[in-house]
Amino acid sequence: MMLGSSASNQVGAALGAMAFPTIGPVGVVAVRQCVTAAVLLPAVRPDFRGLSRGQWLPALGLTVVFSVMNLGLYLAIERIGLGLAVTLEFLGPLTVAIVASGRVLDIGCAIVAAAGVVVLTDPGPTTDVLGVAFALAAAASWAAYILLNRSVGQQIPGLQGTAVASAVTGGLWLPVAAIWFVIHPPTTAAMVLAIACGLLSSLVPYISDVVALRRVPAAMFGTFSSISPVWAALAGWLMLGQSLASTNGWVSA
Repeated sequence: MMLGSSASNQVGAALGAMAFPTIGPVGVVAVRQCVTAAVLLPAVRPDFRGLSRGQWLPALGLTVVFSVMNLGLYLAIERIGLGLAVTLEFLGPLTVAIVASGRVLDIGCAIVAAAGVVVLTDPGPTTDVLGVAFALAAAASWAAYILLNRSVGQQIPGLQGTAVASAVTGGLWLPVAAIWFVIHPPTTAAMVLAIACGLLSSLVPYISDVVALRRVPAAMFGTFSSISPVWAALAGWLMLGQSLASTNGWVSA
């Protein structure tokens, strides 16, 4: 499930990046959040009134994380490319893996995983400070996502918590989408790409991750996330034509 979630997420991100020229990262994120809510709400039918305060808190925390993580990542992708953006974002789960485990073996595995990511992706230098900052904001949000998603999965049965968080997030992004698309009229192709991004990068990972985090500790999940930059490298190369090595980092070939 973790492997499939990671691959789906990066393929979806590449599809979303294809829509940037028309609707930009904000438009893609808005569609992504609204699509996820539109699918999960009727499918799960969460009981909003049945949640306690202790259950609402991590669910509402996820709404903030969803927005910051996705918008930060896509703004970074627009400026520094998919591969480098996801490589920097990986610092979030890596930190969770190191902090959450007190065992020397686990910490060693996390460090080796990080070294392997750097070697395999060869991200290269970049002078785009703002792009790096967006990626690091996404990294912090990804770390929070792992911890909050685990809490939601343990406290709220089934997919109720994920559906609640997605519904609130979608509701917040709906007016943003309405205003944004008046200013930036979307094409059919851009909307199809953004919807596909929502299904592959939000719906599939949100469901897979909350189920997986019920079965594995946060440290293991964080270490396993080291595969994400590798998927991003392949998706950026095959789908976006972004070279694997460049003097300016990840740029369009």
